[in-house]
Amino acid sequence: MIIDHFNRQIDYVRISITDRCNLRCKYCMPEDVPFVPHERILRYEEIVRIVKVLADLGISKVKVTGGEPLVRRECADLIQEIHEIDGIDMVTLTTNGVLLKEQLPALQEAGLDAINVSLDTLQRERYQEITGKDVFEQVMNGIKTAYESGIPMKINCVPVQGENIDELPAFFEWARQKNVAVRFIEMMPIGYGEIYKSYPVEEIRKEFFAHYPGAYLMDKKLGNGPAVYYSAPGFAGEIGMIGAVHEKFCSGCNRIRLTSEGFLKLCLYSGEGVDLRSMIRSGCTDEELAQTIGQAITRKPKEHHFGDHIDADTRKMSQIGG
Repeated sequence: MIIDHFNRQIDYVRISITDRCNLRCKYCMPEDVPFVPHERILRYEEIVRIVKVLADLGISKVKVTGGEPLVRRECADLIQEIHEIDGIDMVTLTTNGVLLKEQLPALQEAGLDAINVSLDTLQRERYQEITGKDVFEQVMNGIKTAYESGIPMKINCVPVQGENIDELPAFFEWARQKNVAVRFIEMMPIGYGEIYKSYPVEEIRKEFFAHYPGAYLMDKKLGNGPAVYYSAPGFAGEIGMIGAVHEKFCSGCNRIRLTSEGFLKLCLYSGEGVDLRSMIRSGCTDEELAQTIGQAITRKPKEHHFGDHIDADTRKMSQIGG
């Protein structure tokens, strides 16, 4: 078990397996963002080795992210390898859904436990304007296929002022009609996200309760993250809210992050961490890896400092991992 200096149990790692993506969302990875050369990206065997060390230290939950993880070949094979590591209880995936329909059978065969799909609009034209690609129907088919398969699924929506706030009621209705958690995540001031104005979850909460007067806070925890969930009479699913900016939840943070280049990040916003890729490619032992990771976690910041640029990481969100 890993306990940091602030008595938080660290049991969850988010692993970016690529910085590449098949979309060009304007607040994440516009066309002018260059990709990292392949030789700087962790090889699958390096990722598996790191996860084995993390599992021995007490990490039990893994989220595979990108970029877009499904653009990297044999992603399902990696998920299976991670799932078979002693101590790993859950492996989940965050995807934009573009390749989900065709890859879902392999992912389920690999033992994937759950899927998060990022979707910021339910309108085809707006989707193309936000992402730079006309693949809305493809994404919706992927979501439909995953839903019908029965695999646990959450929809992640980032409300942005001037972009998609008018669609909140449509997303509410989705959760009412379908057994799926629709989650609203505040835009974080990281990389290109600094250009856009975050919409506070408090405003979303007010709107939800206004639309559904019988709405209530759920007392159960869904998943591994900090989302707070709500429901209402007649709802098949749930509404989740992640107030990353306006409702700081750092006191309960249980996660670390591994970038596609092998940098172990201790906090999403902070630049604090350690370069594991260089250690591995310099011939370190697993014992040395474990010692370095353990020492690094003791330096995990107490909280993030969105907006004041204290110890801020200069990486873009696509370079950090979703």
